[in-house]
Amino acid sequence: MRRLLPSAVLVLAVAAVAAPVAWAGSPHFIKSATNVSRSGDTLTVSGKEAGLGDESQVHVVLSATALCINGGGNHPKAVNKESVSAAGDFPVQNGRADWTLSVTAVFSPSCSPPMTVAFTDISVTDTTSGITLNIPGTF
Repeated sequence: MRRLLPSAVLVLAVAAVAAPVAWAGSPHFIKSATNVSRSGDTLTVSGKEAGLGDESQVHVVLSATALCINGGGNHPKAVNKESVSAAGDFPVQNGRADWTLSVTAVFSPSCSPPMTVAFTDISVTDTTSGITLNIPGTF
């Protein structure tokens, strides 16, 4: 009986430590469900996150760099570059969350034709889970 007691205590201790890990989930962005679009001076990014376990909501932050591009396709070395960001809280259902965020570039002086706005260095971060998705390219 004395040999059985330490073994039982060890099994219970391992189960108590392992159980929360199993329920915590494995948060990740679903890259194939991420969509990026630009309309004028506004960038919109939407996507899905899965493996959220028992979270009730996630806090997602979109950040990017907006550039004013001249008619020759170049970015002048002037001050027409700015960091833009947006954030929101999105509900989690069955361990998944759908989200959509938009940012609008506002330049002073304005980025008027023939100049256009382009977005680069785009990233999405779930601050609740501490994960980030970097989106390559210029939009």
